[in-house]
Amino acid sequence: MNERIKEILSWYAGQNPGVLTNLARILNHGRLGGTGKLLILPVDQGFEHGPARSFAPNPPAYDPRYHFQLAIEAGCNAYAAPLGFLEAGAAEFAGEVPLILKLNNHDLLLDERDPIPAVTASVKDALRLGCVAVGFTIYPGSAMRREMYEQLHQIAEEAKAHGLAVVVWSYPRGSGLSKQGETALDVVAYAAQIAAQLGAHIIKVKLPTAYIEQPEARKVYEAEKIPLEPLSARVRHVVQSAFDGRRIVIFSGGPKHDDASLLEEVRAIAEGGGFGSIIGRNSFQRPRGKALELLAKIADIYARYSL
Repeated sequence: MNERIKEILSWYAGQNPGVLTNLARILNHGRLGGTGKLLILPVDQGFEHGPARSFAPNPPAYDPRYHFQLAIEAGCNAYAAPLGFLEAGAAEFAGEVPLILKLNNHDLLLDERDPIPAVTASVKDALRLGCVAVGFTIYPGSAMRREMYEQLHQIAEEAKAHGLAVVVWSYPRGSGLSKQGETALDVVAYAAQIAAQLGAHIIKVKLPTAYIEQPEARKVYEAEKIPLEPLSARVRHVVQSAFDGRRIVIFSGGPKHDDASLLEEVRAIAEGGGFGSIIGRNSFQRPRGKALELLAKIADIYARYSL
């Protein structure tokens, strides 16, 4: 194990050896193994957005096995999905890519101002499927946030006791925020801090915009001259907000957009000290060949910035 991976693991020194081993498995796997950077394939969109919206642009992606194969061929550090998708391929592809079981999910069949995901799987399921980690979504800004924080605490405690790492999707939304505020710099940085305080080992957030949502926060950002531009500066601030960069923070790829725009965002993440990307729709909604080509370019960018 190289010195960079040892350094990252030292940030989690209070965890049991099983957690550290599984974090090391993620960090040492795939094209970016040993670099301290991550490229993870998440496929929870079928549950979160619906099958047609998720998979119709690339019909082979309706098959759960397609995503295992894509993650393996692309050399991703890990593959994350809900229970059904992992059960459909965990045995066939056992040992070929680290797995992250998403333990809660939310559908769009009811328009909720203050959403809360349903717990749809368990730590026992993750252990049965040979996963290295569990994933959990929280919505800071929702009136239901306390219930989510308490659920996460209980699940994280159980997962860590069994040696599993904890990955938190920290996605601000709900009646406490404007739509623009969901990706505001102050809000995304706050969301990263909340996930770190709740015990996340790996934190997933959306890329922040230059907007500031909270009036009291705006005063501090202006007084302390915290930069809002360029994107790399915003990424750096979000990473700083997760224990001064001593927690792994990765960024969502968001809705599908063109290669040039996505690669520009990846460069900004790398320049800002982000630990990598967790890219779903921008990979599996492309034909396999184009997806593999794009993911290779993303990995190359992160590899260059790890030197």
